[in-house]
Amino acid sequence: MAGCQTSEEAERSRLIAEKRSSRPGRIRFFLVLNLGLLLTAVAIVVFKAPNGFAFGGTSGLSIVLIKLYPSYPVSAFMWVINAVLVAFGLVFLDKRSVGWSVFASAALSAYVSLVERFVPVNTSITGDMWLDLCFAVILPAVGSAIVFDIGASTGGTDILAMILNRRTSLEIGKALLVVDVAIVLAAAVLYGPRVGLYCILGLFAKTLVVDGAIESLHLRKVCTVICSDPCAVERFIVRSLNRSATITPGYGAYSGRKVMQVMSVLSRREAMKLRRYVRELDPSAFMTIVNSSEIIGRGFRA
Repeated sequence: MAGCQTSEEAERSRLIAEKRSSRPGRIRFFLVLNLGLLLTAVAIVVFKAPNGFAFGGTSGLSIVLIKLYPSYPVSAFMWVINAVLVAFGLVFLDKRSVGWSVFASAALSAYVSLVERFVPVNTSITGDMWLDLCFAVILPAVGSAIVFDIGASTGGTDILAMILNRRTSLEIGKALLVVDVAIVLAAAVLYGPRVGLYCILGLFAKTLVVDGAIESLHLRKVCTVICSDPCAVERFIVRSLNRSATITPGYGAYSGRKVMQVMSVLSRREAMKLRRYVRELDPSAFMTIVNSSEIIGRGFRA
C-alpha cells in the first residue's frame, strides 16, 4: 500500500516531531524547576518537619538536627548542609555539570525559608499522622518527577551522588540508600519508634511514588488497528493528529485474508480520538491499545 502522506504533510510532521522531542526552553525549564522545588518545600515545612518525618536527604538530616537543636528552624540546617554539599561539588566536579544542582540546592533552601515565614507550622495541621505521611510523600514525589522530567534535579544529595559516581567505585544507589537508612534510624531514636516506622514506610513509598509519577508523565498509548480501510486511518493519524504510523502487512490466521496493520504511538487524548474515529469508520475493526512509558525517538524523548 502506498503512503497516504504528501511531501508537504511529511515536512510538517517532521517539524512537529522535532518540536515535541526538543528540550524545554529556558523559561519553561526555569518555571517547572521552581514549581517542583516549591512543592518539595511545602511538604518539608508543613508535613515533614512537624511530624519528624526524616526520609533521608538534606531535608531528612535537617529534621533530625532540629530535634537536637529545637531553637533553629529546619531551613537553617538546610542552608548549611546544602552549602557544604555545593562546596564539595565545586571542588570535585566541573562547574557545568553541577550548575543546576547548585541553583536547585540554594532555591530549595530559600523556598523552605519562605514557606516557614508565611506558613509557620510547629504541629500537625491535620492531627492525623497517616494523612500527613501521605502528603509528605506525594508532594515531593510529584515535585521530583516534574523536575527529573526536564532533566534537572532538586540538588542536595544529588551532588553527593555525582561525586561518588566520578570519584569512587561505590554503587550510587546503595550508597545513598545507606545514608537514607541511617537518617531514618536516627529519627527513630530521637522521635520514637512510632515515628521511625512511619519514616521507614515513607522511605520506601517515596521511591515507588516518584517512579510512578515519572511513568505517568511519559505514559503513551501504542495503538494497532486492523480495519477495512487502513489508508483512511493513516490519513487521520497524519493529518488530524499530526502523528506518524507504521504500516505492516499480515494475514488473518483464522480467515486467511491479507490485512494491513496500522501502528502508531499516541498520547492518551490522541488515542481516544483515534478509537472514536476507527469505531465510526469500521465498527468491525480490530484495535489494541497498550500502555508504554518508555518511548524514545523523534516526536517523544530525544
